Amino acid sequence: MRTERREVLDAFRAAGKPVVLAIWHGELLPGLWRHRGEPISILVSTHADGEIIARIIESLGFTTVRGSSSRGGARALLEMVGVLRGGRDVAVTPDGPRGPRRVFAPGAVVAAMRAGAPVIAVGARADRAWRLRSWDRLVIPKPFARVTVRYSEAAYVTATNARDAEGEAARFAALVDGVCAPDAA
Repeated sequence: MRTERREVLDAFRAAGKPVVLAIWHGELLPGLWRHRGEPISILVSTHADGEIIARIIESLGFTTVRGSSSRGGARALLEMVGVLRGGRDVAVTPDGPRGPRRVFAPGAVVAAMRAGAPVIAVGARADRAWRLRSWDRLVIPKPFARVTVRYSEAAYVTATNARDAEGEAARFAALVDGVCAPDAA
């Protein structure tokens, strides 16, 4: 597995400054594998399928924050801010858990603003992969595929309140689009 621009993330970690990692839901698997065992808390849905995902994520060495835009969102937002203020990175799939695909929900931006943390987009590309026929077109790299995980530059939320932060979601969607694989609908 190769990485591109990982030094962006490493610089924040070396300085002891937590970040929000944002990756599209469909590219989550390569991202999880690349970061296994790292000190990251991942936002996971409270839905039934989220429980299965949480167990897998925890077996890879991550901790979880439970909630989604449709269930437990306010509590999850507060917990993400607390995790960031405590010095730990947070990872989110801003288009999950149910989509719409590649549309950036504002929760990650609001959490980053409240904690004063930057957002770093993460994208994953595989030269050979299966794509599920699910809403997110989940990428599963084939055996021996060349996988590249790429990072954006860090971007800060410029808003000073939650309503204005929500208005910045499109800018952060473009940040994630800039490092992810081309959209293969």
